[in-house]
Amino acid sequence: QVQLVESGGGLVQAGGSLRLSCAASGRTFSSYAMGWFRQAPGKEREFVAAISWSGGSTYYADSVKGRFTISRDNAKNTVYLQMNSLKPEDTAVYYCAAVVGTIATMTREYDYWGQGTQVTVSS
Repeated sequence: QVQLVESGGGLVQAGGSLRLSCAASGRTFSSYAMGWFRQAPGKEREFVAAISWSGGSTYYADSVKGRFTISRDNAKNTVYLQMNSLKPEDTAVYYCAAVVGTIATMTREYDYWGQGTQVTVSS
C-alpha cells in the first residue's frame, strides 16, 4: 500500500510559478506510475499530468501542455509538478495519485490518492 502527501500549494499571481511535491511512503514507489489531477469547485476531478514508473514517459492534458512539467525522483519517493505561467483557471485542489504498473490518465484507473493541496491563482 502507498500513502501520498502533497505539498507546495498556495496563492500566486497570474503568470507566476509553483512546484508541487508528492511524497510517497513504502518501498515500492518505483513500481507505480504517478499522476496529478485537479478539482475546481463545482467541477469534476480532471487529469493534469502523468509519469511512468521510470520517468521515461509523460502525458499532459492539453490545457497545461507547455506550462506544466511532471517529474519524479525514485530515490526520494517523490513526484513533482512544476507549474509555470499560471492562469486563474488553474485554480483548484491538486491531487497526486498512484497506479501499479502502466501510466494512466483516467481517474478510475488509479489505486491511491493523496489528500490534495490548494492552488489559487489570482488575476
